[in-house]
Amino acid sequence: MVQLLTKVTLFALMFALGLGLQGTALQQWRQRPALFLRVLIGTCLLVPLAALVLIKFSLALPVSPPVRFGIALMALSPSAPLTLHKAGRKGGNREMAALLQVLAAIAAIVTIPLMADLFREVFAVSGWDLAHADVALQVLVSQVLPLLLGLGLRRCFPAMAARLVGPLNKVADGLLLLLVLVILGFTLPALSAFLAGNLIALPLMAVMVALCLAIGWLLAGPEPAESTTTALVTSMRNPGLALLFASIHAEGIPAVKLAILSYVLVTVIVSIPFLMAQQRRLRSGPPAAES
Repeated sequence: MVQLLTKVTLFALMFALGLGLQGTALQQWRQRPALFLRVLIGTCLLVPLAALVLIKFSLALPVSPPVRFGIALMALSPSAPLTLHKAGRKGGNREMAALLQVLAAIAAIVTIPLMADLFREVFAVSGWDLAHADVALQVLVSQVLPLLLGLGLRRCFPAMAARLVGPLNKVADGLLLLLVLVILGFTLPALSAFLAGNLIALPLMAVMVALCLAIGWLLAGPEPAESTTTALVTSMRNPGLALLFASIHAEGIPAVKLAILSYVLVTVIVSIPFLMAQQRRLRSGPPAAES
């Protein structure tokens, strides 16, 4: 039930977001290709490298292996399906977020296996062969396809798309709320027990999320909507991909999935003060020019 609801919810979210996009992202890309390249490098390469260093540091701390695996899998998995949704709600640039998400999803087909090889070499871990085909199937079916369908419908039938986008967004939001409640209902007891037994994981994950936000913020320009977007792109990782890899390679270690869900929770909490500060910057507007 949870898997089916997850697939339906993600499809609805991405389809509704594609339906509401204005199509100016390609123009932004042509105007500032270096920015998009920087953010792609940040989300696909710099974030995993930051996680590698952090996990290496954590070897001196009493951190359980499932926590390390959870952080590593989330760091390896860019292009969170909810990035566009959150960017639109938190003052970010939805058009930029859409293109960055699609580009990151495509790049992940190559970067995830390569970075996974690096992690295996550094930590001498075997049996975690993250295949290109697994990555491609997940990101294309759950993200790229419904987004392109929404964009295609908007291009071919703009009047119909304009009428449908509002109701579809409400349906997608309702499905997302239902999914969160169902996941909490199924996992809350086990998740609570996991967090109680791994309290040191919370500050470690918080540091990782803060590093991701900083990477995205530093890669952008001074405009708050732009830096909000790039920070969301780099910090919001793809739990669907991470859970897929955990199901394939850590079937005998169920705590890895709980670590991934814990990371998602920490991401939401740590992002709140950053997003509030960015929204204050947006409300205050650009600084007055000196005479």
